[in-house]
Amino acid sequence: MTFLIDDLLIRPFVGFLEIIHDMAIRELYNLEDIQDELKENRLLFELGERSQEEYELRKSQLEAQLQEAQEAHEHLRGRARVIE
Repeated sequence: MTFLIDDLLIRPFVGFLEIIHDMAIRELYNLEDIQDELKENRLLFELGERSQEEYELRKSQLEAQLQEAQEAHEHLRGRARVIE
């Protein structure tokens, strides 16, 4: 009987929370936005609006963010395969 209650009440709620979590991760770790920022940083440097030091610092920050975002997306893809 408790398994029936779990299946009817708890699993849909947990599934809903997982969907919300995945959406938040995708928004927080938006790969396209980070890649666009890398391009913008390069462009500002090439136009002379950003110094070499500022460019290098921002580039390293963005590359670290991109790596973290790629790992987060990979984790989501791996978890989706397990759930299926």
